[in-house]
Amino acid sequence: MPPGPPPAAPPPPAPRRRTLLAAGLAGLAAPSCLGVARAELPWPSRAARIIVPFAPGGTTDIPARIIADHLARRLGKPFVVENRSGAGGALGIRAMVQAADTHTLLHSTSAVAILPALQRDPGFDPLADLVPVTMTAASPILLVVRADSPFRDLADYLAQAKARQGAVSFGTAGIGTTVHLAGELLRARAAVDLLHVPYRGSAPSATALLAGEVASGFLSPIEVLAHIRGGRLRALASCARARSPLLPEAPAIPELVPAYEGVELWFGLFGPRDLPADAVATLMRELAPLRQGAPLALRMAELGAATLLDGPAPLAARLRTEVPLWRALAVAAGIPRE
Repeated sequence: MPPGPPPAAPPPPAPRRRTLLAAGLAGLAAPSCLGVARAELPWPSRAARIIVPFAPGGTTDIPARIIADHLARRLGKPFVVENRSGAGGALGIRAMVQAADTHTLLHSTSAVAILPALQRDPGFDPLADLVPVTMTAASPILLVVRADSPFRDLADYLAQAKARQGAVSFGTAGIGTTVHLAGELLRARAAVDLLHVPYRGSAPSATALLAGEVASGFLSPIEVLAHIRGGRLRALASCARARSPLLPEAPAIPELVPAYEGVELWFGLFGPRDLPADAVATLMRELAPLRQGAPLALRMAELGAATLLDGPAPLAARLRTEVPLWRALAVAAGIPRE
């Protein structure tokens, strides 16, 4: 009898039911788990730090510590202030940028807009590397003379400066400071040749003015308000766009020199370039109670500053205006870049 057909090969073993089920569940669960993780980890998800690019105890450090303490209590996560001073503030700003960490913030002055005009390579681009969160406070810069000065008012000051080119001096806290640039801007916009005399800080500059070493000074209220109220100094003008509520009798420079853009000492809170929008929203929501009647507003008022906390848009606009302004002014004034 002829042989029959060979038997059919047995079918391959079926995958175990449990393996297939697990694979299917894993594929379905992965996106869902990511979504749950995001929902469970809103910003801040861990401890945060606020870098201050200046020494402890100064006018930039004080509001940062009040803000850090407030946020820690409101958000239930530690907020630690870290002082990283050096290179006019560039060292601390670079430290925040290079950290590339969404839980590292920066509280700085207008140095963030000024340093690119003064340093060849500050190590950061304020328009690309920083996310504006909010201006925290602003203080006027005052053009001040001794009470016995022959300058009766701002108009007289400018008239005499034009008549005696290079003879009217102004003291500041140092080359490249905001107060120095406020004076250089007046020199440029009013077309007067003022003589800049830099000192090593605001306190020495105020002392020199009181001693009669310089004819005038660009200073903040913290250094001069007590002397003005005590009758030893007189404010000729505020460098801001509008008069200061502290000294409403002193005109704003733009009232007499319309081309003058207006300069203030301001403080701002920034994040790194990848700080998420919901983090900015969280910060603004939690900082809102500090605007009035809280420790920050009271302490800044003592320093002659107004508390702002007005959100990212005004701070972003300030950067867009000031970064190119200070670059152009530094070139026109011949301020050397380090």
